[in-house]
Amino acid sequence: MHYMIVGAGPSGVIACETIRKMDKNAKISLISGQCEPPYSRMAIPYFLEEKIAEKGTYLRHDENYFSDQNIGIVSQAVTQVDSSNDNVILANGEVLSYDKLLLATGATAISPPIAGIDLNNVHNCWTLEDARNIAAKAVPGSSVVLMGAGFIGCIILQSLLKRGVKLTVVEMGVRMVPRMMDDVAGALLKSWCESKGVTIMTSQQVTSINAVNEGLIVDLKDANSLNADLVICATGVKSNIDFLENSGINIDQGIVVNEFLQTNINNIYASGDVAQGLDFSDQSQHVQAIQPTAVEHGRIAAINMVNNNCCIHRGSVNMNILDTMGLISTSFGQWMGVPDGEQSILLDKDNYLYINLQFDGDYLVGVSSLGHTQNIGVVRGLIRGKVKLGVWKKRLMNNPNRLMEAYLASSLSQA
Repeated sequence: MHYMIVGAGPSGVIACETIRKMDKNAKISLISGQCEPPYSRMAIPYFLEEKIAEKGTYLRHDENYFSDQNIGIVSQAVTQVDSSNDNVILANGEVLSYDKLLLATGATAISPPIAGIDLNNVHNCWTLEDARNIAAKAVPGSSVVLMGAGFIGCIILQSLLKRGVKLTVVEMGVRMVPRMMDDVAGALLKSWCESKGVTIMTSQQVTSINAVNEGLIVDLKDANSLNADLVICATGVKSNIDFLENSGINIDQGIVVNEFLQTNINNIYASGDVAQGLDFSDQSQHVQAIQPTAVEHGRIAAINMVNNNCCIHRGSVNMNILDTMGLISTSFGQWMGVPDGEQSILLDKDNYLYINLQFDGDYLVGVSSLGHTQNIGVVRGLIRGKVKLGVWKKRLMNNPNRLMEAYLASSLSQA
């Protein structure tokens, strides 16, 4: 049996390892499409901070790890899938055959369609090559404009500041990290960043970038232009599905999969940032581009590839944990609330503390917070376990800080 995994991020690597544990004799090919060994994008900020070298970003640090596991790595990208003949076509024209195929091709950073976005010293922050380019220009005293204050932008804020740059963040939305924070939390995070010396411009838009001498001029829609030595674009990502045109595989926002993470082609599966899978909270099908989901997908897809769909994917819990210059923010599940739901809020602006619990009847369905780190596992357990709170619903409405007590009492009661 030849298992082929396309994509060498966390989802693809976990899938390879899971298959190897279950089938010691199978042929496993990991199509990476890159010259570097498999690495973690989440480690790039540590590389920019110079806490780790490039090798520190690698998902597996043993130089011979994949060969020792008898996992073959192919550095060419896949340009086409021929599902009728169980083949993939590589960028160099080579054709490789598979018995079962997992598509874990992840996502690609996208840039807004503005003049100058392709100039030198304008970069995304998505790949190791991007990180190398940023490190070369983000030197002490340099002026950096960061486009986008979403999750990607905020995880590199600290890295840029530690490099000694003068940082300005331009965000189109009315608040920072709008996909994981409400207005209160977004405003607190903005205030926190400004207290650390970062200029934050929300409800603002870059209209063009121009090269002037050795620098850049960044034009804004409703404000004066900015001078910059470096512009970093962190305005979102999209699933890597373009190469699947005419493949016969159903695609939408991502690759459409069933409860086994199987596509409409029986021997082809998908996982991670490219899979349009099930959301645990609302049972919708969408791409959930976060690493915990990618890892979960990779493991489940691999089990089903080897054991013929024995493991049902019951949905991933939307979960984000963000460290922005020492302030930890989180969001879980339906953090924005549900129709006719109730909420409980605790706010301490002076100390940057905020917690918002969202309820659907007797169940906790979503949480967002700043400055609270002690109950991350508890929150996930309450939501994922669909723990009926009983009397603890009222107690949490009165004091959201009693999550641990609620978890222990309610779990014991259900048991």
